[in-house]
Amino acid sequence: MTESRGVKRLSYPYIVWMAIFVIVPLLIVCYYGFSDREGNFTLEYVKSIASPVHWKALLLSVKLSLISTLICFLLSLPLAMVIRSLRLNSSGFIIFIFILPMWMNFLLRTIAWQSLLEKTGILNTILHAVGLPGQSLINTEGAIILGMVYNYLPFMVLPIYNSLIKVSQDTFDAAKDLGANWFQILWHITLPQIFPGIVSGITMVFVPAMTTFVISNLLGGAKINLIGNIIEQEFTTANNWYQGAGLSIVLMVLVLGSMAVMSRYDKDGEGAAIW
Repeated sequence: MTESRGVKRLSYPYIVWMAIFVIVPLLIVCYYGFSDREGNFTLEYVKSIASPVHWKALLLSVKLSLISTLICFLLSLPLAMVIRSLRLNSSGFIIFIFILPMWMNFLLRTIAWQSLLEKTGILNTILHAVGLPGQSLINTEGAIILGMVYNYLPFMVLPIYNSLIKVSQDTFDAAKDLGANWFQILWHITLPQIFPGIVSGITMVFVPAMTTFVISNLLGGAKINLIGNIIEQEFTTANNWYQGAGLSIVLMVLVLGSMAVMSRYDKDGEGAAIW
């Protein structure tokens, strides 16, 4: 009993940390989101998500996030399978190299892509050098998607890889011995076995892509506004915390919905266990 109490006491600093930096900020957001400037309860700012400007930004955020998540999945599945097929020492080194860019600041990585994609950037310089016309790459939806895929791809690869390495090679060998081709193995064995990792990866990519504003600010410019950009502008430029908090609550509901889906299909946390 004494040991159990000692273990519980070790959690006290974490509980205090969560209370100060998670629960209190959430309560502040809820207060501003559900009240007006006189302090009266209102749903006006939450309902403002239905306004044409906000609704368009939300739909665009969902669209780009879904596209980025799909691209990340299509890239991550074969990459994770290739890494799994390597020797243990080699696969560990490749995973290390793969996550190495994540040690660099998120903002710096995105600015680097801005330098690559701008009109006088490296990619257009190479195109001109080989006699090809330059392309308008910066300030487009494609540039934002590229930035999302680059920054969030590891969050899809690692959960899928973590689920793959838990599947015994004997399972695949038995399927081959029974005459299954690669597609049948993929569809009937691989995907069902790694489904928790897929759901975990989808959630960890979709949620930050949905709420981002840095990537769209740098790679989309002022031409493309996602819902994250509008919220950031309400808090900083317009100094309207009530409007920003109301829109943030809508995003929080979407995030909680995504987390609920992940907890349903990844009950044991297998996909996220690598973290």
